[in-house]
Amino acid sequence: MGETGKRILTALACIIMGCALSTVLLYGTFARGGGRQTAAADDVAKGQEKYAEIIGVAEEYFIGDSVDMDQVNDAMAAGVVAGLGDRWSYYVSAEDYQSYQDGKMNAYVGVGITVQANIDEVTGNQHGLLVQDVSSGGSALEQGVQVGDILVAVDGNDVTESAVTEVKQMVAGEAGTQVLLTFERKGKTVSVTCTRKALTVIPASGELLDGGVGYIRIENFDGGCADAVIALVEDLRARGAKSLLFDVRNNPGGLKTELIALLDYLLPEGVIFHSVNYQGTESIAQSDAGCVDMPMAVLVNFKSYSASEYFACALQEYGAGIVVGEQTYGKGYYQIGIPLKDGSAVNLSVGKYYTPQGKSLIDVGVTPDIAVSLDEGQDLLLASKKLEHDEDPQLRAAVDALSAQSDTTE
Repeated sequence: MGETGKRILTALACIIMGCALSTVLLYGTFARGGGRQTAAADDVAKGQEKYAEIIGVAEEYFIGDSVDMDQVNDAMAAGVVAGLGDRWSYYVSAEDYQSYQDGKMNAYVGVGITVQANIDEVTGNQHGLLVQDVSSGGSALEQGVQVGDILVAVDGNDVTESAVTEVKQMVAGEAGTQVLLTFERKGKTVSVTCTRKALTVIPASGELLDGGVGYIRIENFDGGCADAVIALVEDLRARGAKSLLFDVRNNPGGLKTELIALLDYLLPEGVIFHSVNYQGTESIAQSDAGCVDMPMAVLVNFKSYSASEYFACALQEYGAGIVVGEQTYGKGYYQIGIPLKDGSAVNLSVGKYYTPQGKSLIDVGVTPDIAVSLDEGQDLLLASKKLEHDEDPQLRAAVDALSAQSDTTE
Protein backbone atom coordinates (compact mmCIF):
# COMPACT_ATOMS: atom_id res chain seq x y z
CA MET A 1 0.00 0.00 0.00
CA GLY A 2 1.47 3.36 -1.10
CA GLU A 3 1.15 6.81 0.42
CA THR A 4 -2.21 7.23 -1.28
CA GLY A 5 -3.54 4.14 0.47
CA LYS A 6 -2.43 5.00 3.99
CA ARG A 7 -1.46 8.05 5.99
CA ILE A 8 0.47 8.43 9.22
CA LEU A 9 -1.73 10.67 11.24
CA THR A 10 -0.75 13.07 13.95
CA ALA A 11 -4.06 13.35 15.76
CA LEU A 12 -5.20 15.22 18.82
CA ALA A 13 -5.63 13.25 22.03
CA CYS A 14 -8.55 15.26 23.33
CA ILE A 15 -11.67 14.32 21.40
CA ILE A 16 -13.36 17.48 20.26
CA MET A 17 -17.04 17.80 21.06
CA GLY A 18 -17.38 21.29 19.70
CA CYS A 19 -16.14 22.96 16.55
CA ALA A 20 -12.44 23.76 16.98
CA LEU A 21 -9.12 21.97 17.54
CA SER A 22 -7.39 20.78 20.70
CA THR A 23 -3.68 21.06 21.47
CA VAL A 24 -2.60 17.68 22.84
CA LEU A 25 -1.11 15.33 20.26
CA LEU A 26 -1.66 11.61 19.76
CA TYR A 27 0.14 9.47 17.23
CA GLY A 28 -1.51 6.70 15.26
CA THR A 29 -1.99 5.09 11.86
CA PHE A 30 -5.12 5.37 9.77
CA ALA A 31 -5.48 2.21 7.66
CA ARG A 32 -8.32 1.01 5.46
CA GLY A 33 -9.37 -2.31 4.01
CA GLY A 34 -7.93 -3.52 0.70
CA GLY A 35 -10.97 -3.12 -1.57
CA ARG A 36 -11.72 0.38 -0.38
CA GLN A 37 -7.99 1.23 -0.57
CA THR A 38 -7.64 0.49 -4.27
CA ALA A 39 -10.85 2.30 -5.20
CA ALA A 40 -9.81 5.32 -3.16
CA ALA A 41 -6.37 5.40 -4.80
CA ASP A 42 -7.95 5.39 -8.26
CA ASP A 43 -10.37 8.12 -7.29
CA VAL A 44 -7.57 10.25 -5.83
CA ALA A 45 -5.55 9.88 -9.03
CA LYS A 46 -8.54 11.02 -11.09
CA GLY A 47 -9.05 13.95 -8.74
CA GLN A 48 -5.41 15.00 -9.00
CA GLU A 49 -5.60 14.86 -12.80
CA LYS A 50 -8.77 16.97 -12.81
CA TYR A 51 -7.25 19.48 -10.39
CA ALA A 52 -4.17 19.89 -12.58
CA GLU A 53 -6.38 20.34 -15.63
CA ILE A 54 -8.44 23.08 -13.95
CA ILE A 55 -5.29 24.93 -12.88
CA GLY A 56 -3.96 24.72 -16.45
CA VAL A 57 -7.20 26.12 -17.85
CA ALA A 58 -7.23 28.91 -15.25
CA GLU A 59 -3.62 29.88 -15.95
CA GLU A 60 -4.35 30.09 -19.66
CA TYR A 61 -7.76 31.73 -19.75
CA PHE A 62 -8.46 33.43 -16.38
CA ILE A 63 -8.95 37.17 -16.90
CA GLY A 64 -7.71 38.09 -13.42
CA ASP A 65 -4.19 39.39 -12.83
CA SER A 66 -2.91 36.08 -11.49
CA VAL A 67 -3.83 32.77 -9.87
CA ASP A 68 -3.13 32.79 -6.12
CA MET A 69 -2.14 29.17 -5.61
CA ASP A 70 -2.19 29.38 -1.80
CA GLN A 71 -5.79 30.52 -1.97
CA VAL A 72 -6.64 27.91 -4.59
CA ASN A 73 -5.07 25.10 -2.58
CA ASP A 74 -6.89 26.10 0.62
CA ALA A 75 -10.17 26.24 -1.30
CA MET A 76 -9.45 22.84 -2.83
CA ALA A 77 -8.70 21.31 0.56
CA ALA A 78 -11.85 22.80 2.07
CA GLY A 79 -13.83 21.46 -0.88
CA VAL A 80 -12.45 17.95 -0.42
CA VAL A 81 -13.57 17.87 3.22
CA ALA A 82 -16.94 19.44 2.35
CA GLY A 83 -17.35 16.75 -0.29
CA LEU A 84 -17.43 14.09 2.43
CA GLY A 85 -20.95 15.29 3.15
CA ASP A 86 -20.33 15.51 6.90
CA ARG A 87 -21.57 18.73 8.47
CA TRP A 88 -19.11 18.37 11.38
CA SER A 89 -15.86 17.90 9.43
CA TYR A 90 -13.97 20.88 8.09
CA TYR A 91 -10.59 22.15 6.91
CA VAL A 92 -8.45 24.66 8.83
CA SER A 93 -5.81 26.64 6.93
CA ALA A 94 -2.27 26.91 8.26
CA GLU A 95 -2.91 30.60 8.86
CA ASP A 96 -5.83 29.81 11.18
CA TYR A 97 -4.54 26.68 12.88
CA GLN A 98 -2.83 28.39 15.81
CA SER A 99 -5.86 30.56 16.56
CA TYR A 100 -8.05 27.44 16.61
CA GLN A 101 -5.69 25.81 19.11
CA ASP A 102 -5.66 28.94 21.26
CA GLY A 103 -9.44 29.11 21.11
CA LYS A 104 -9.76 25.68 22.71
CA MET A 105 -7.85 27.08 25.67
CA ASN A 106 -10.35 29.96 25.87
CA ALA A 107 -7.78 32.45 24.60
CA TYR A 108 -7.64 34.14 21.21
CA VAL A 109 -6.63 37.31 19.35
CA GLY A 110 -9.54 39.25 17.86
CA VAL A 111 -11.92 42.17 18.16
CA GLY A 112 -14.43 40.41 20.42
CA ILE A 113 -17.51 39.64 18.33
CA THR A 114 -19.39 36.44 17.60
CA VAL A 115 -21.30 36.29 14.30
CA GLN A 116 -23.58 33.98 12.35
CA ALA A 117 -24.94 34.11 8.82
CA ASN A 118 -27.86 36.54 8.58
CA ILE A 119 -30.46 34.61 6.56
CA ASP A 120 -33.64 36.22 5.24
CA GLU A 121 -36.49 33.97 6.42
CA VAL A 122 -38.58 34.74 3.31
CA THR A 123 -36.03 34.41 0.51
CA GLY A 124 -33.54 32.14 2.24
CA ASN A 125 -30.73 34.38 0.99
CA GLN A 126 -27.86 35.58 3.15
CA HIS A 127 -27.29 39.27 3.80
CA GLY A 128 -24.16 39.80 5.86
CA LEU A 129 -23.39 38.34 9.26
CA LEU A 130 -25.47 38.98 12.36
CA VAL A 131 -23.57 39.95 15.52
CA GLN A 132 -24.66 37.53 18.26
CA ASP A 133 -22.33 38.59 21.03
CA VAL A 134 -19.91 41.42 21.83
CA SER A 135 -17.29 40.33 24.35
CA SER A 136 -16.17 42.46 27.27
CA GLY A 137 -12.59 43.61 26.91
CA GLY A 138 -12.70 43.57 23.11
CA SER A 139 -12.25 46.66 20.97
CA ALA A 140 -15.58 46.04 19.22
CA LEU A 141 -17.39 46.82 22.49
CA GLU A 142 -15.21 49.88 22.98
CA GLN A 143 -16.15 51.09 19.49
CA GLY A 144 -19.86 50.68 20.14
CA VAL A 145 -20.59 47.52 18.14
CA GLN A 146 -23.95 46.09 19.25
CA VAL A 147 -25.70 42.72 19.23
CA GLY A 148 -28.03 42.76 16.22
CA ASP A 149 -25.64 44.75 14.00
CA ILE A 150 -25.14 43.20 10.56
CA LEU A 151 -21.53 42.99 9.37
CA VAL A 152 -21.45 43.82 5.65
CA ALA A 153 -17.80 44.71 4.92
CA VAL A 154 -14.29 44.07 6.26
CA ASP A 155 -11.59 46.55 5.27
CA GLY A 156 -13.90 47.76 2.51
CA ASN A 157 -14.45 44.25 1.09
CA ASP A 158 -18.10 43.22 0.77
CA VAL A 159 -18.99 40.20 2.93
CA THR A 160 -22.76 40.16 2.51
CA GLU A 161 -22.63 36.71 0.90
CA SER A 162 -19.43 35.41 2.52
CA ALA A 163 -19.23 32.33 4.74
CA VAL A 164 -18.57 32.80 8.45
CA THR A 165 -15.22 30.98 8.21
CA GLU A 166 -14.09 33.23 5.38
CA VAL A 167 -15.03 36.38 7.29
CA LYS A 168 -13.28 35.11 10.43
CA GLN A 169 -10.08 34.82 8.40
CA MET A 170 -10.50 38.38 7.17
CA VAL A 171 -11.07 39.74 10.67
CA ALA A 172 -8.27 37.68 12.26
CA GLY A 173 -4.75 39.07 12.55
CA GLU A 174 -1.91 39.85 14.90
CA ALA A 175 -2.47 41.65 18.19
CA GLY A 176 -2.06 45.40 17.84
CA THR A 177 -3.14 45.55 14.19
CA GLN A 178 -6.38 47.19 13.09
CA VAL A 179 -9.33 46.19 10.94
CA LEU A 180 -12.16 48.33 9.53
CA LEU A 181 -15.59 46.81 10.07
CA THR A 182 -18.76 48.11 8.42
CA PHE A 183 -22.17 47.31 9.87
CA GLU A 184 -25.80 47.97 9.06
CA ARG A 185 -27.78 49.16 12.07
CA LYS A 186 -31.45 50.12 11.87
CA GLY A 187 -31.19 51.28 8.27
CA LYS A 188 -27.92 53.16 8.74
CA THR A 189 -24.34 52.22 7.86
CA VAL A 190 -21.79 52.36 10.66
CA SER A 191 -18.03 51.86 10.18
CA VAL A 192 -15.60 51.36 13.08
CA THR A 193 -11.88 50.70 13.26
CA CYS A 194 -11.11 47.94 15.77
CA THR A 195 -7.76 46.97 17.21
CA ARG A 196 -7.10 43.26 17.54
CA LYS A 197 -6.31 42.20 21.11
CA ALA A 198 -5.40 39.09 23.06
CA LEU A 199 -8.65 38.11 24.79
CA THR A 200 -9.51 35.52 27.40
CA VAL A 201 -12.92 33.87 27.56
CA ILE A 202 -14.25 33.12 31.04
CA PRO A 203 -15.90 29.69 30.57
CA ALA A 204 -18.42 30.02 33.42
CA SER A 205 -19.97 32.54 35.80
CA GLY A 206 -22.45 32.21 38.64
CA GLU A 207 -24.68 33.92 41.17
CA LEU A 208 -27.04 33.02 43.99
CA LEU A 209 -30.67 33.70 43.06
CA ASP A 210 -33.64 34.13 45.36
CA GLY A 211 -34.87 30.92 46.92
CA GLY A 212 -31.34 29.52 47.22
CA VAL A 213 -30.96 28.68 43.53
CA GLY A 214 -27.31 28.60 42.51
CA TYR A 215 -27.26 29.82 38.89
CA ILE A 216 -24.24 28.90 36.72
CA ARG A 217 -23.89 30.07 33.12
CA ILE A 218 -21.52 27.79 31.13
CA GLU A 219 -20.20 29.58 28.03
CA ASN A 220 -18.37 26.57 26.54
CA PHE A 221 -16.69 23.30 27.47
CA ASP A 222 -13.21 24.37 26.38
CA GLY A 223 -10.06 24.47 28.50
CA GLY A 224 -10.67 25.27 32.16
CA CYS A 225 -14.44 24.79 32.04
CA ALA A 226 -14.69 21.91 34.51
CA ASP A 227 -12.49 23.56 37.14
CA ALA A 228 -14.37 26.84 36.77
CA VAL A 229 -17.80 25.24 37.16
CA ILE A 230 -16.74 23.04 40.08
CA ALA A 231 -15.31 26.07 41.88
CA LEU A 232 -18.59 27.93 41.35
CA VAL A 233 -20.65 25.01 42.65
CA GLU A 234 -18.52 24.80 45.79
CA ASP A 235 -18.77 28.56 46.34
CA LEU A 236 -22.54 28.66 45.83
CA ARG A 237 -23.10 25.72 48.17
CA ALA A 238 -20.98 27.42 50.82
CA ARG A 239 -23.18 30.52 50.41
CA GLY A 240 -26.33 28.53 51.07
CA ALA A 241 -27.47 27.28 47.64
CA LYS A 242 -30.23 24.67 47.96
CA SER A 243 -30.30 23.78 44.25
CA LEU A 244 -28.26 24.31 41.08
CA LEU A 245 -29.36 25.72 37.71
CA PHE A 246 -26.93 25.28 34.81
CA ASP A 247 -27.48 27.45 31.75
CA VAL A 248 -26.02 26.00 28.53
CA ARG A 249 -28.20 27.91 26.07
CA ASN A 250 -26.20 29.00 23.01
CA ASN A 251 -23.28 26.88 24.26
CA PRO A 252 -21.26 25.51 21.27
CA GLY A 253 -19.64 22.60 23.14
CA GLY A 254 -15.95 21.93 23.63
CA LEU A 255 -13.63 19.18 24.84
CA LYS A 256 -14.56 15.67 25.94
CA THR A 257 -12.08 15.85 28.82
CA GLU A 258 -13.81 18.89 30.30
CA LEU A 259 -17.26 17.34 29.88
CA ILE A 260 -16.27 14.08 31.56
CA ALA A 261 -14.52 15.83 34.46
CA LEU A 262 -17.64 17.88 35.20
CA LEU A 263 -20.04 14.94 34.87
CA ASP A 264 -17.81 12.84 37.12
CA TYR A 265 -18.02 15.54 39.78
CA LEU A 266 -21.81 15.90 39.55
CA LEU A 267 -23.06 12.35 38.93
CA PRO A 268 -22.94 9.10 40.95
CA GLU A 269 -21.10 5.96 39.89
CA GLY A 270 -21.85 4.71 36.39
CA VAL A 271 -21.23 5.22 32.66
CA ILE A 272 -21.00 8.90 31.72
CA PHE A 273 -19.60 8.72 28.17
CA HIS A 274 -19.65 6.00 25.52
CA SER A 275 -18.01 6.27 22.10
CA VAL A 276 -17.12 4.03 19.14
CA ASN A 277 -14.36 5.06 16.72
CA TYR A 278 -13.88 4.37 12.99
CA GLN A 279 -12.17 1.04 13.77
CA GLY A 280 -15.10 -0.12 15.88
CA THR A 281 -13.19 0.30 19.14
CA GLU A 282 -15.42 1.19 22.08
CA SER A 283 -14.42 3.60 24.83
CA ILE A 284 -16.38 4.01 28.05
CA ALA A 285 -15.81 6.63 30.74
CA GLN A 286 -17.09 5.94 34.25
CA SER A 287 -18.00 8.25 37.10
CA ASP A 288 -16.94 7.41 40.65
CA ALA A 289 -19.34 7.22 43.60
CA GLY A 290 -18.85 10.83 44.65
CA CYS A 291 -21.57 13.19 43.44
CA VAL A 292 -23.49 16.38 44.13
CA ASP A 293 -26.72 15.37 45.85
CA MET A 294 -29.06 18.33 45.46
CA PRO A 295 -31.82 19.35 43.01
CA MET A 296 -30.43 20.40 39.63
CA ALA A 297 -31.79 21.72 36.34
CA VAL A 298 -30.31 22.63 32.94
CA LEU A 299 -31.49 25.38 30.59
CA VAL A 300 -31.16 24.48 26.88
CA ASN A 301 -32.17 25.74 23.43
CA PHE A 302 -31.58 24.76 19.80
CA LYS A 303 -28.09 26.27 19.97
CA SER A 304 -27.12 24.00 22.84
CA TYR A 305 -24.70 21.98 20.79
CA SER A 306 -22.52 18.91 21.20
CA ALA A 307 -20.98 18.74 24.71
CA SER A 308 -23.57 21.14 26.12
CA GLU A 309 -26.56 19.07 25.01
CA TYR A 310 -24.78 15.89 26.10
CA PHE A 311 -24.27 17.45 29.52
CA ALA A 312 -28.00 18.17 29.81
CA CYS A 313 -28.93 14.70 28.60
CA ALA A 314 -26.58 12.96 31.05
CA LEU A 315 -28.11 14.77 34.04
CA GLN A 316 -31.58 13.99 32.68
CA GLU A 317 -30.90 10.27 32.12
CA TYR A 318 -29.41 9.86 35.60
CA GLY A 319 -32.45 11.54 37.11
CA ALA A 320 -30.07 14.08 38.63
CA GLY A 321 -31.51 17.12 36.88
CA ILE A 322 -34.49 18.30 34.87
CA VAL A 323 -34.06 19.92 31.44
CA VAL A 324 -35.94 23.14 30.69
CA GLY A 325 -36.23 25.08 27.43
CA GLU A 326 -36.24 23.99 23.80
CA GLN A 327 -35.17 20.91 21.84
CA THR A 328 -31.38 20.91 21.40
CA TYR A 329 -29.38 20.68 18.17
CA GLY A 330 -28.66 16.95 17.88
CA LYS A 331 -24.98 16.13 17.28
CA GLY A 332 -23.52 12.64 17.65
CA TYR A 333 -20.14 12.42 15.89
CA TYR A 334 -16.85 13.37 17.51
CA GLN A 335 -13.87 14.82 15.70
CA ILE A 336 -10.09 14.83 15.94
CA GLY A 337 -7.83 17.48 14.47
CA ILE A 338 -5.33 15.99 12.02
CA PRO A 339 -2.42 18.35 11.23
CA LEU A 340 -1.15 18.26 7.65
CA LYS A 341 2.42 18.74 6.41
CA ASP A 342 1.97 22.41 5.48
CA GLY A 343 0.71 23.40 8.93
CA SER A 344 -2.98 23.25 8.05
CA ALA A 345 -5.32 20.65 9.52
CA VAL A 346 -8.45 18.61 8.92
CA ASN A 347 -11.00 18.43 11.70
CA LEU A 348 -12.49 15.06 10.85
CA SER A 349 -15.38 13.05 12.27
CA VAL A 350 -13.84 9.72 13.28
CA GLY A 351 -16.42 8.22 15.62
CA LYS A 352 -19.84 8.31 17.23
CA TYR A 353 -20.78 8.96 20.82
CA TYR A 354 -23.79 7.83 22.82
CA THR A 355 -25.56 9.00 25.97
CA PRO A 356 -25.18 7.07 29.26
CA GLN A 357 -28.28 5.06 28.28
CA GLY A 358 -26.75 4.27 24.86
CA LYS A 359 -28.79 6.68 22.73
CA SER A 360 -27.53 8.73 19.79
CA LEU A 361 -28.49 12.40 19.72
CA ILE A 362 -27.97 12.81 15.96
CA ASP A 363 -30.81 14.91 14.49
CA VAL A 364 -32.83 14.21 17.65
CA GLY A 365 -31.20 16.24 20.39
CA VAL A 366 -32.52 16.43 23.93
CA THR A 367 -36.22 16.80 24.67
CA PRO A 368 -36.85 19.14 27.62
CA ASP A 369 -38.79 17.91 30.63
CA ILE A 370 -40.39 21.35 30.71
CA ALA A 371 -40.78 22.92 27.24
CA VAL A 372 -40.61 26.72 27.24
CA SER A 373 -39.79 28.92 24.24
CA LEU A 374 -38.50 32.47 23.92
CA ASP A 375 -39.91 34.96 21.45
CA GLU A 376 -37.61 36.59 18.88
CA GLY A 377 -36.90 39.62 21.04
CA GLN A 378 -36.10 37.54 24.11
CA ASP A 379 -33.86 35.28 22.05
CA LEU A 380 -31.88 38.26 20.78
CA LEU A 381 -31.53 39.63 24.31
CA LEU A 382 -30.35 36.22 25.52
CA ALA A 383 -27.70 36.09 22.79
CA SER A 384 -26.44 39.51 23.86
CA LYS A 385 -26.55 38.53 27.55
CA LYS A 386 -29.05 41.30 28.23
CA LEU A 387 -32.10 39.19 29.05
CA GLU A 388 -32.97 39.98 32.65
CA HIS A 389 -33.78 37.01 34.87
CA ASP A 390 -37.28 38.25 35.67
CA GLU A 391 -38.00 38.61 31.93
CA ASP A 392 -36.67 35.14 31.05
CA PRO A 393 -39.57 32.63 30.95
CA GLN A 394 -37.24 29.64 30.61
CA LEU A 395 -35.22 30.60 33.66
CA ARG A 396 -38.35 31.40 35.66
CA ALA A 397 -39.82 27.97 34.83
CA ALA A 398 -36.61 26.24 35.93
CA VAL A 399 -36.41 28.23 39.17
CA ASP A 400 -40.05 27.39 39.97
CA ALA A 401 -39.39 23.69 39.36
CA LEU A 402 -36.26 23.72 41.50
CA SER A 403 -38.01 25.61 44.29
CA ALA A 404 -40.76 22.99 44.32
CA GLN A 405 -38.17 20.20 44.55
CA SER A 406 -36.29 21.97 47.33
CA ASP A 407 -39.50 22.42 49.33
CA THR A 408 -40.32 18.70 49.13
CA THR A 409 -36.84 17.65 50.26
CA GLU A 410 -36.69 19.93 53.31
